[in-house]
This record gives sequence, structure tokens and C-alpha cells, in this order.
Amino acid sequence: MLFVFRHHFLHSWSKFTLLCIKDPNFSKISCLNTSYVYPFRYSSRNFYSWTQMYCPSNSRLLFSHTQFGILASKPSLYVFLHQLLPVSFYSSSAPGWLRGPPSRSLRKRMNRRARIAALPVLDESQFQNAVSQLPPRFTPEELRDVMVSQRDPLVCLELFNWASKQHRFRHNVSTYHVAVQRLGEANMYKEMDDIVNQVLAIPSIGTEELFNSMIYYFTEARKLTRAVMIYKHMLNIRKFDCRPSIKTYNILFAALLSRRNNSYINHMYMDAIRSLFKQMVDNGIEPDIISLNTLIKGYVLSLHVNDALRIFHQMGVVYQCEPNSFSYDYLIHGLCAQGRTKNAKEIYDKMKCKRLIPSTKSYNSLVNSLSLGGEVDEAVKFLWEMNENRRTIDFITFRTVIDEVCRQKSMQDTIDFLKELQDKGLVDSVTHGKLLCELEDDIDNLNVRNR
Repeated sequence: MLFVFRHHFLHSWSKFTLLCIKDPNFSKISCLNTSYVYPFRYSSRNFYSWTQMYCPSNSRLLFSHTQFGILASKPSLYVFLHQLLPVSFYSSSAPGWLRGPPSRSLRKRMNRRARIAALPVLDESQFQNAVSQLPPRFTPEELRDVMVSQRDPLVCLELFNWASKQHRFRHNVSTYHVAVQRLGEANMYKEMDDIVNQVLAIPSIGTEELFNSMIYYFTEARKLTRAVMIYKHMLNIRKFDCRPSIKTYNILFAALLSRRNNSYINHMYMDAIRSLFKQMVDNGIEPDIISLNTLIKGYVLSLHVNDALRIFHQMGVVYQCEPNSFSYDYLIHGLCAQGRTKNAKEIYDKMKCKRLIPSTKSYNSLVNSLSLGGEVDEAVKFLWEMNENRRTIDFITFRTVIDEVCRQKSMQDTIDFLKELQDKGLVDSVTHGKLLCELEDDIDNLNVRNR
């Protein structure tokens, strides 16, 4: 028995013919030959070239049924061919000569099925065990204790929903708080959002800790609009114990500065941080060291170092809050990034007077800035100080100092300096070899240019 399956395409292939012969015992179908024709353009005219490809009898054709309109329009024919032909209509591992790019609708269906398959499944036995731990007329505190003891957040959510349907039971702040925490920790933000809406619908429910947890997990999910909405709800609520505190503002400050690798994004968010800081002060909340350091860090990352210095000098005078090591580190790094080495050294001297040790990032920034400014002896002095304070020196810092030593001194002095670094344990043999090879390459390139 011979089956012929032919389909005309609108774009890539003009015609597709599949020839299959049915075995007498009607148990399998062997694919003998497959021919297709594809168009190509030349001089604004369409020409067609036939291409034949042999398909072994033991092979299996793989293609998506969405590429064939006849199968999509006639489900009965699709079922018949799916039962008879050795063809997988949904496989993505089809041969390259037969598989085309998946359509947009197919990608949507695949993504939806993947999301559905990734959803957690409720453990019924564990849920029934949790229900059995509750007395007949349980209180919200007893429900909270059982919810806290559950490791599976889905069981915790199901227990919360089950308790909501029980007669004469009402959730309180503790059960809402536990549900928000467990779902937020499990990244189940959609389910957490439903519970948040329940809390916002009840004016009498809420505490500062509950709203702070909501804001924190929304910022972790990068839902800043939702977090700001919770913050505005706290401002408008009548209960005094639900008003924003310094912890609320610090959570929002940290969220706005979380994408710290891009100075343009930090520059855009800096206006929001400045406005939020002004609201905090106007509401009578004194900033602490965390909020002030966040403001300094934001100004530094958005390249407004002068504003950061202004906040730094106001810390002890205006806000009665002394700077800590993070305050100095942010300023040293920001000043060195702009080449203001003199100001960075002044901040370093103040830091040293308070017996604070700079961080690894501050030391590396300071050494690089001094080296690029030509103060190689000062840079080497800070290099030894880094080793004494057990701060890690990165490869770029070594390379910058060595290049400047080689530029100002002789090649032999540079080799001796590398040897001294290795003897004192600052670099291992591998790093020493890399630095020496790069130094020789730079000298060779310089000699070639001088010729």
C-alpha cells in the first residue's frame, strides 16, 4: 500500500512530498524517498531546483504538525497519520534539512507548558498531617505555629487557604506575616501578591513589620512599583504603628541602588532616592548610618562625588551620626575613579586617624590612581601596606604599578621589583610569569613602534 502526503508551502518550500510504503502485515510504514523543491531568487525571477534525499527505512521523520496546515485543519487526518506513520509531530530534534524555526504560537505553547510543568505539586499527605496538628477550634496563633513548622511553602499556602474557609475563623497579622514570608522566600510572588491584596483590603490589619516584609520581597522580585504602593499605603494608614520607619526607607534605598553596575541607571534613580530621603526627614525620621551611607554610595555611583562629600561632612554636624569605614570606602573609590587622588588621600588620612582600615576595593583604587598619576613610590608604599593589612591585590593593580615602574625606571629595576613581590609572597609563580610575559610584550611593541 502506498501513501502519498503532499503539502504546498507559502514561503520557504514550494512543495513537499512524502512517499511511504505500508508493509503487508500493516505493522509499520517504511519511508523510501523524500523529495522537496525550494525557490531562490535571481534577477527578480524565481527559479526552482529539485533536491532529493534518501530516508532509511529504520529512521524516523520528525517535524511539527504546525508546519502543515492540512493536519491542523483536519484533526482526524492528523490522528490517522500519527497512528500509522513513524512521525513525531512535536519533537524539536528534527533533522536540520526538515526542521524550520518554531513559530511564535508554538513558542508560546511550549513556554506555557514548561511553566505549568515547573509548578510545584502539593503533597496531600503532608497537608493532611499539618491539618491533623490543629485542634478543632484552633486560634490564629496555633495556625501560625503549624505554618512555621512546615518546610513546603505550598503546604503552608494550602493550610492558609483551608483555614480561611473554616467557620468562625479569621486570620490576624501573625498568620498573614508568616504566609508572606514563606511565599516570598520561595519566590512564589503571584501567590504572595494575592495575600497582600487581602491585607490591603482590611484597614484594621497590618503592622510595620508586615508591610516591611511585603516591601522587601517585592523589591527582591524587582517589582518596585508594587513596593512603592505599599509604602504609600503605610503613609496613608491611620494606625500609628503602621507608619514607615527608618527600616522601611533603608529597604527602599537598597532596592533603588541594587543595579549598581550601570552609572546611567543609578543617575536616573538618584532623583527618586533624593526625594525619598527628603520625605523621610520631613516626616520627622532621623537618618541612621545605613541611610546616610546609602545616599553617599548613590551619589558616588551616579558620579556626583561633590554631593557625596557634602553628605559626608554633614554626618556629624547635622545628623549627629559619625562616619564608619563604609563611608570612607565609598568616597575613596569615587574620588579615585575621577582622578582626584589628592582628595582621596585626605579622606584616607582621616580614616587612618580613626584607626579604620580601608577595604580591598579602596586600596586597589588608591594604588591604581597613584600609579596612573605618576606617584609610583607612593603607590608602592600603599602596596606594602595592603600586604600588611591582609588586603588582596588584584592583577590589574600589579600590572598598573609595574608598567609605571618600568616607565619611570629601568627594566632591571622592574625585574627586581617583580622578584621582590614574589619573595614577599604577594604573587605566586604563575602570576609572576604572566606579569613578566606581559612586560616583555610591552617592551617589544614599544621597540617596534620606535623603529
